[in-house]
Amino acid sequence: MDRFEGHCWLDWWANTSTLLGSVEVAVVITASDAGWDAHGRLVSTTDEDRDGFAFLCDQDSVFTLRFEDGSTVAVTVHPTDDHRRFTLTEYTGPTRRPVEHHIDLTQLQARLR
Repeated sequence: MDRFEGHCWLDWWANTSTLLGSVEVAVVITASDAGWDAHGRLVSTTDEDRDGFAFLCDQDSVFTLRFEDGSTVAVTVHPTDDHRRFTLTEYTGPTRRPVEHHIDLTQLQARLR
């Protein structure tokens, strides 16, 4: 495969059983000498989806990229300033990481409304 272009989802997992957010994205992944290059954009254009995505990126930029066939790869999201477009790199760190952030759930609820 030299190129993949299609719709996927970026899933943000708090732990192995709690999915806190998922956003549909359009991605382009191409083969490169270093492995692969990927960039994409949010499919939804609502401010609510963009704000929710921005909030999750600010908490931790490691997401699971989920393809239509159900396969997944851990990625680090590098958003642009407006959080509508991004580049992806493969996440190669440990599968279990200590939590560095505390989420104020009232703030999260207000952002997701």
